[in-house]
Amino acid sequence: MTTLVFGHKSPDTDSTGSPLIWEWFLNHTDIDAKAALLGEPNTEAKFVAERWGFELPEIIADVDDNQSCVIVDTNNPAELPANINNADVLAIIDHHKLAGGLETKNPINITVRPLACTATIMHQMMGDHASHMPQGIKGLMLSCILSDTLAFRSPTTTEVDKDLAEALAKDLGVDIDTYAGEMFAAKSDVSAFSDAELLRMDSKEYAVDGKKFRVSVLETTAPDIVLDRKASLMETMPKVAEEDGVDQVLLFVVDILKEEATMLIPNDLTKTVAEKSFDAKVESDSVVLPGIMSRKKQIIPALKV
Repeated sequence: MTTLVFGHKSPDTDSTGSPLIWEWFLNHTDIDAKAALLGEPNTEAKFVAERWGFELPEIIADVDDNQSCVIVDTNNPAELPANINNADVLAIIDHHKLAGGLETKNPINITVRPLACTATIMHQMMGDHASHMPQGIKGLMLSCILSDTLAFRSPTTTEVDKDLAEALAKDLGVDIDTYAGEMFAAKSDVSAFSDAELLRMDSKEYAVDGKKFRVSVLETTAPDIVLDRKASLMETMPKVAEEDGVDQVLLFVVDILKEEATMLIPNDLTKTVAEKSFDAKVESDSVVLPGIMSRKKQIIPALKV
């Protein structure tokens, strides 16, 4: 049976590139594997795939019973196919905190390391095989690291991630600042997306103090493109929350260049969250949070109601 490799729903660059990287590695080591996606990838991920000569993997709605699979860039069942506990999960490769709830048919290999990017972990796991990576796979790996670290601006960045990215860029003849700028420009082009699509584009479900949230982060070098739609986005939040079975959508628009986030404040619940979680003083329908850039390290761990 072909082993499927996939990341989380609402796939970003890491959850699009890492399945392709691990597909190459498994096939390189004589294991039949195929990358898959759990939704439409964002514009940056699409740019990266095209830039390095890859077709986007097939989007799958669910997995069959006993389907062999490797999960990357998540371990949270809320971000995975509904039937995941009936699949045959062979391994998990991730850099997020443990969420709990996954069940497996047998003991499996689990690799969770405190690095900024799943692709960095994969490079470590490959060992000597990493020297056989073709240029396209190296390009995907570089792209995943630059995306997840926001070109080393994110507080999740480690020296391991940075050193690997710089080595890959040198090997590929790529200028990091120029290429990262191209990636972020692609990510910032959200004009074709509806408000609901924007709210779900890069989002994760998280429960705190009895409340369920969809925590949405939009990383951009052009925040005004999103913030100009503030009114309609806030009107759409209750509908998305109801459809997705959560109490509230929390939207953070991360300005990559200014290294800050703007949180939208449509109601009293979001105001309370902003004030208790980030010690912010909310006086309007949005609040700027200086230095906040990482959902994993700065937003999710701080959430309070």
